[in-house]
Amino acid sequence: MESTLLSISNWLITSAFFILLVALVPLSMSIRNEKKKFENTAIIMTVIAFVMQLGYFILRWIATGHAPVSNMYEFIATFSIMIILGYLITYHYYKTKVLGLFAIPVSLLLIAYGSLFSTDVNPLIPSLQSNWLAIHVITVSISYGILSMSAVAGLIYLLKAIPENEKSWRARLLEMIMAGLVIVLVYIGTTLVMKGAVGYSDEFMYTDQRGETMVADYHLPSLVNYNDAIPVEHVGDNQYEQVEHFHSGINLPPVINSQSLNTVLWSIILGLIVYGILRLILRKRLTALVKPLANKADLNLMDEIGYRSVIIGFPLFALGGIFFAAIWAQIAWSRFWGWDPKETWAFITFMFYTIFLHLRLNRGYEGEKSAWLAVIGFILILFNLIAINLIVAGLHSYA
Repeated sequence: MESTLLSISNWLITSAFFILLVALVPLSMSIRNEKKKFENTAIIMTVIAFVMQLGYFILRWIATGHAPVSNMYEFIATFSIMIILGYLITYHYYKTKVLGLFAIPVSLLLIAYGSLFSTDVNPLIPSLQSNWLAIHVITVSISYGILSMSAVAGLIYLLKAIPENEKSWRARLLEMIMAGLVIVLVYIGTTLVMKGAVGYSDEFMYTDQRGETMVADYHLPSLVNYNDAIPVEHVGDNQYEQVEHFHSGINLPPVINSQSLNTVLWSIILGLIVYGILRLILRKRLTALVKPLANKADLNLMDEIGYRSVIIGFPLFALGGIFFAAIWAQIAWSRFWGWDPKETWAFITFMFYTIFLHLRLNRGYEGEKSAWLAVIGFILILFNLIAINLIVAGLHSYA
């Protein structure tokens, strides 16, 4: 029964992915065509995909016996679902279709990123065996989904407000964001190709920060590795023998997840190469490609959506990411706060949005300034999701 429910739930979220992908076609056509049929078709498809995503979430919860937010795959999937929820809520109130052209691709990228991690169901470690798992993580996921709408509205604002050929710091920063998106795409593509299609695998035996012997499986040549890591090959029955693998010679302490950092470094290198090739082929900035999608956006409306998203999302994040997290930390680890890497970054994110609202309400940071802050806030969220979760070892490393 459990395996059947898991199979159905996996089918639902996969089908929802392709429905959302196809929904971008009529949504794009609705930008150039004033007829409502394209827009209505896209929204109906998005709603159907969201219902299927909810089906995935509920069925996986029933199958596993706990909220499906206990590992990277489940959390990223939930985050992507909440982005679609945030978009549908925003569309209900503002009827702005252009937001979907940016929100849906972000959700699709997250689902693709989540597919890099194992979808297997494993028993919960003791610290996760609590009702606070659902309360804390789901609240944070909802807040992320709403705050993402602020960033999407901010990006649309910047794309329309900043001339594509302008030689200024703001135009260069916007182009850097486009380069970052290319790097993310290359990161996902490289990992899928090298791990799945090519099957590249170099194993290294090392000692982690708890003194336990572990084996790291590298799917890209080792640019960075753990201190005193030994290249090995699995010979069966949990036995390994020493062999020769490529290694640049750069070693890091086990507090850094060198395996994940290695993938990130390769992605940055290859992503910048791909970005450079695209610039040579197109002979213009990448912002010029996506700018037409934002040209019909109402700047005042984007500014309002960005602000209101923070007004709603920030208190939810404070509640789930700080208050609920502290309660759960006291139950699990007998202390409310310990400056674990994840906790520290949650505090940094909390303070950033506090400053955001202060500048907005008291210093007149509206329009373009507010848009930049919204985009930076989303970058902080993504940094927490990718770098803090995967690269820095801590009590939250399992997440």
